[in-house]
Amino acid sequence: MTASSGPAPSDPDCPPAARGGPVSNTLARVARLHRVTARELLRDLDLYPGQEFLMMHLWSSGPVRPSELIKVLDLDPSTVTRMLQRLEQAGHVRRGQDPCDRRAVLVEATEPSCALHDRMAAAWCELETRTLGGLDPAERRELARLLEKVEANLCGQAPRERGDDPPGAPPREEHGGP
Repeated sequence: MTASSGPAPSDPDCPPAARGGPVSNTLARVARLHRVTARELLRDLDLYPGQEFLMMHLWSSGPVRPSELIKVLDLDPSTVTRMLQRLEQAGHVRRGQDPCDRRAVLVEATEPSCALHDRMAAAWCELETRTLGGLDPAERRELARLLEKVEANLCGQAPRERGDDPPGAPPREEHGGP
């Protein structure tokens, strides 16, 4: 197996059951290694992989209802509940009543967790460096473009076209190829 091509269907190192999906096999291995690396980098922040997305959302949006976190993170309600319990026990979030609707709960980042923001950004940069270290800028753009297409396939959507980016998204660069 080469780093650039992934396992070929006839690759003896590819498990027999995965030989019909060599790209999926490679993607699964890469996703696992990415998560292991993220876990290592987040450990110093007292966070587990996945929790950083919740914290990033709270830091940028302010207090929100748990239902919004469930929607934004696209996770099962029980998973978000467990996440919030762990983050609350670690002192990263707090829950309180919504002043506009006393029946509703709001979740917000605590002051101590806001101090993690810059360290989180640094960990995220380090994860990017470790993940893409051997790729030049053009290869990084192409990989991002291809992964967006894969994501769209898995979401059952057409890939975003130029001009369809959400407000504030970085501009996309033109790419050659198909």
